[in-house]
Amino acid sequence: MHTVDLLEEAVALAERAGYKLRHEWLGGGGGACEVKGQKWIFLDLASDPLDQLDHVLEALRHDPNAVALPMSQALRDLIAVRRVA
Repeated sequence: MHTVDLLEEAVALAERAGYKLRHEWLGGGGGACEVKGQKWIFLDLASDPLDQLDHVLEALRHDPNAVALPMSQALRDLIAVRRVA
């Protein structure tokens, strides 16, 4: 599966898990947070799709409700992999 396809699937999964997504020019960065009880993922429009996918995956990894939802095996495998620093 291509990165853009995986990003689209991950975003759809995050939305099903209750996240709101914002696509903004952030000057590098992004990620998940909670504001007034609402789960958010901010994606930097200046970032490439792989970086955006990493931010969504990181949020999904820490959300037990998200990982219980149906998804492709390719996305499930990516969520299971931890990034090595």
